[in-house]
Amino acid sequence: MRLAFFGSPDFAVPALEALVGIGHEVACVYTLPPRNAGRGGKLRQTAVYEAAQRLELEIKTVSSLKGNDVLAGFEDLELDAAIVVAFGLILPKQILNTPRLGCINIHASLLPRWRGAAPIQRAILAGDSRTGITIISMDEGLDTGPILINEQIDIDHSTNSETLHRSLSALGSVMIVEALDGLQSRLISSIPQPNEGITYAAKLSRDEGRIDWKLPAVNLERQIRAFFPWPGAWFMHKNKRLKIIEAEVGSLQGVPGLLLDDKLTVACGRAALRLKIIQYEGGQPLDAKAFLRGYQIPPETIFA
Repeated sequence: MRLAFFGSPDFAVPALEALVGIGHEVACVYTLPPRNAGRGGKLRQTAVYEAAQRLELEIKTVSSLKGNDVLAGFEDLELDAAIVVAFGLILPKQILNTPRLGCINIHASLLPRWRGAAPIQRAILAGDSRTGITIISMDEGLDTGPILINEQIDIDHSTNSETLHRSLSALGSVMIVEALDGLQSRLISSIPQPNEGITYAAKLSRDEGRIDWKLPAVNLERQIRAFFPWPGAWFMHKNKRLKIIEAEVGSLQGVPGLLLDDKLTVACGRAALRLKIIQYEGGQPLDAKAFLRGYQIPPETIFA
């Protein structure tokens, strides 16, 4: 097929590589403009831009898709389909309707659960036992288009957003090839999304990572996994931010925020949380024993 590809972050790269590797003709790659990144604030191209450059594909960096020049150039591509993966901009109706088979989206949830910007993190935070990839034919709504195929993946207590991101990205790259094969051979057709079970995955904010010790320990443990690596789950001590990388639920009890022992077990609204890996502001992640050697916190300290 002759395709366009819309994507920006590293989540989208395996799908682009798979489409090129299987022999589809990617006529153009659309991605967001470079942004400041790192401590130096240098401009950095998106991961999709770097992958497309390596694959020697035509690239267009766009901050909007509404200009007449963008729309005309897209129409001139004479596409069979456009593939959209975590692109970052809303596609206007004219673009949605231009390719012969429309625009096909790889979405990181089992739609209609977790429509929106942060489905990976929200699934972990909510305590879902499974999530997956849904390939949809896009319409003008927010992740509301009919389903072509979907496949689930389990979430367990070892799953954080980083590991789930990698698993779903790889799964999506396999499924998009399968979906295009099915469309081309007319062996699959779309079905409307159910009207039941709709939830929305709101965009993450930095402040959302702050730990509230009054919550049950099981909720906080999920928060730590959901927000790794960004925005991170953190709390304040002596005006310094301490980020929790890994923790486990314990059975001890106490006033929420109270440090209960010399192993970094902190009382929560229900049960307790034993902090296993901590990162001091500006430092490296350390296990609890190594952390306490350089940053002494006496038992019965109360964290805010």
